[in-house]
Amino acid sequence: MALRFTSLDQILSHGFDTVIDVRSPAEFAEDHVPGAINLPVLDNEERARVGTIYKQQSPFLARKLGAALVFRNAAAHIEGPLAHHEGGWRPLVYCWRGGQRSGALTWMLQQIGWRADVVEGGYRTYRRLVSHALYDAPLRHRLVQLGGHTGTAKTALLPRLESRGLQVIDLEGLARHRGSLLGDMPGGQPSQKEFETNLAVALERLDPARPVVVEAESSKIGQILLPPSLWAAMKDAPWIEVSAPIDERAAYLDAAYDDILSDGERLKAQLAPLRYHRGHALVDAWEGLIDAGERIALCRSLAADHYDPAYDKSMSAVRPSVLQRFEADSLDGAGLDALADRIAEGLQTTEI
Repeated sequence: MALRFTSLDQILSHGFDTVIDVRSPAEFAEDHVPGAINLPVLDNEERARVGTIYKQQSPFLARKLGAALVFRNAAAHIEGPLAHHEGGWRPLVYCWRGGQRSGALTWMLQQIGWRADVVEGGYRTYRRLVSHALYDAPLRHRLVQLGGHTGTAKTALLPRLESRGLQVIDLEGLARHRGSLLGDMPGGQPSQKEFETNLAVALERLDPARPVVVEAESSKIGQILLPPSLWAAMKDAPWIEVSAPIDERAAYLDAAYDDILSDGERLKAQLAPLRYHRGHALVDAWEGLIDAGERIALCRSLAADHYDPAYDKSMSAVRPSVLQRFEADSLDGAGLDALADRIAEGLQTTEI
């Protein structure tokens, strides 16, 4: 009998030795249960081929071909990546909706003597639980937003605050994007579903009785949308705000955005849309600084002439409740450590 999971915590703390996702590699790449391994019983091409036959010829012919492919691939997995497991091994298997693909592999594993079980409803059950947590139910956690102008090292502060005992979620890290016009990171962003999986897992690991620090963001980080429950909690959250001298911020941006600043032509292309918002003269000046290799001067101008006005405009519209403001003289390692000490002490002594 298939196992029925009714809460996200239940499926994340399943207790099995291995979780096996038997869906195609393309399905697995979009999103999967955390920690699962992909042992497809139909690869991308095989799945498409069976689906085409099902629609264009005959469901019977499709099932017959599918069965042959599924058992052939399952046998290869048993002889290959699963061959080393001992008799007491307990795998949990799922496919898209807990049907034929996962059922076939689970049956084979059980016949060998392994204590295999299958997830009722498959990946769709897991996805419904994630969606419920992030879309339907109010967030259980109390958030505190860490705000401040671009270049005030908010992202670098998060792990420092975590090391000082505060609960933290790095939304930009989960979204693999620095949350600005120049925020692209090597490797690109995850799928929306993968981001939500990682966010849900991060939230499940935290204590709802204690506040959680998140960096202040818009409702979209690159191409990733913040799910409604999180965004609602962020809009209601109090803020702590950090500030630093413009020269310190320019130096920090130069280091943090090195990959973008090192590719002049790409940088020009990313700044080009700002001609319609900041004017041709300013963007021409930026391009001159790029050509001259004046990276610090460019970062200073980007902060003062683009990011700061945008931040100030959003702050006037949002009008958050600011618990405390912290000013840093320096954003080097020692300066950030000292700033993190002050913020941690302030949050730990403030009722939220």
